[in-house]
Amino acid sequence: MTEAQADPDGTGAHRPALRFGDRSLTYGGLAATASPLAARVAGAGRIAVWATPTLETAVAVVAALLAGVPAVPLNPKSGESELGHIVSDSAPTLVLAAPGTQLPPALAALERVDIHAAADIDVRGTGAASPATGAPAAPIGSPGLTPETPALIVYTSGTTGPPKGAVIPRRAIATTLDALADAWQWTGDDVLVHGLPLFHVHGLILGILGPLRRGGSVRHLGRFETAGVTRELTEGATMLFGVPTMYHRIAETLPDDPALAKALARARLLVSGSAALPVHDHERIVEATGRRVIERYGMTETLMLCSSRWTPPDPRPSLRADGEPRAGTVGVPLPGVELRLTEEDGTTAVEAYDGETVGEIQVRGPNLFTEYLNRPEATAAAFTEDGWFRTGDMAVRDPDGYVRIVGRKATDLIKSGGYKIGAGEIENALLEHPGVREAAVTGEPDADLGERIVAWIVPADPQSPPTVHELADHVARRLAPHKRPRVVHHLDALPRNDMGKIMKRALTHD
Repeated sequence: MTEAQADPDGTGAHRPALRFGDRSLTYGGLAATASPLAARVAGAGRIAVWATPTLETAVAVVAALLAGVPAVPLNPKSGESELGHIVSDSAPTLVLAAPGTQLPPALAALERVDIHAAADIDVRGTGAASPATGAPAAPIGSPGLTPETPALIVYTSGTTGPPKGAVIPRRAIATTLDALADAWQWTGDDVLVHGLPLFHVHGLILGILGPLRRGGSVRHLGRFETAGVTRELTEGATMLFGVPTMYHRIAETLPDDPALAKALARARLLVSGSAALPVHDHERIVEATGRRVIERYGMTETLMLCSSRWTPPDPRPSLRADGEPRAGTVGVPLPGVELRLTEEDGTTAVEAYDGETVGEIQVRGPNLFTEYLNRPEATAAAFTEDGWFRTGDMAVRDPDGYVRIVGRKATDLIKSGGYKIGAGEIENALLEHPGVREAAVTGEPDADLGERIVAWIVPADPQSPPTVHELADHVARRLAPHKRPRVVHHLDALPRNDMGKIMKRALTHD
């Protein structure tokens, strides 16, 4: 279909915006669906959204943005206790859900509003969408609302206590999406495919609001399947967003699936986030498709902080001169983002760009959240006196400024024999061993070393797992002897959360 056929009246209303399975909305249809819902929830205070991977969730969030009402996306897989905490803490007055959805008892006290996201709406008389600003009535910059108006309240994973609600202003969303548009040459001609959940910033802000802000479209798979990726990229999608678990499945599938390899080779942009993508998976994807995966770095409180910049593949001439994707790094800070590394005291700057000196990442910029809802003490503790946000992530910087994340300060910084070691680089080295399918690294107390390095391995062949000596020698050859694991545990699977991140606090041994 040509652009003229997709948009016969030239208004933008007939351009495709959202597609979930066999259900879709044009920009005009989205306006016609979201605008009445926005009128219904206007003035409602905060609203909860039962964030299933459906058309209804996308429409609900757009309606909330149009109305200027903060939306609280709820993870449908959350337990009753966690949902109860989030509802009590955020105090929404309404819950938006798809018709017929059975909601849990924790939401029983909230007034329910059904989202009627009908497909094939007659768009005549609805007014045109603006592809340049990306959605009906340009919701992220609607008149009468300030950049500081809260747009979303997204709850953190709660790994160190009850989940905290990060208040994300409209300013942060717009800044992040526009910075990524600059870095990735993201335009209204792009068609994004992903299968990410819609209760967090990756799947919802980047994966739904990103295409709408550009005036492009998104095709959501409902749930991730490599067959769906093949189909959508073959049928014209240009971008794929995923997490490392998804790209690992892709890398595992590629040798026996030439159609998937061909489809990925057609893609303009492959993006991974939420955790580090193992170098081994990078290399397998490049070998099979000729496409490098771009990694980006961010978190709930900061949205996006770093990324490699997209450069067209050969033989087209490069449009960018400031960085190609490089396995094991998250690129450089995005426009507007200030980033520094600090020593353990949280104030002394790490000046080295040597690829070895580890420091905590601290950031400033317009992409940051406003506060933790109802948690002034936690908000204050998250920032330094001079306004830098403490990410808790540890990293090193290469001589050209590329940032390499080596782990979380709380779980991935290992102090062994006088060295500060990031678990992430050891995990990448372990994954290069042919006998290792999955790997995680932690530290445990050691009377001599302070901490010793412990590897948790899912072997490729459970009947013949690699020994501790074999893995120690493997790591020592690739990194340095002091980074070799001293203890190895073999597991059937690593504990992971809904985003595929390894839950290291669940790794225990007798």
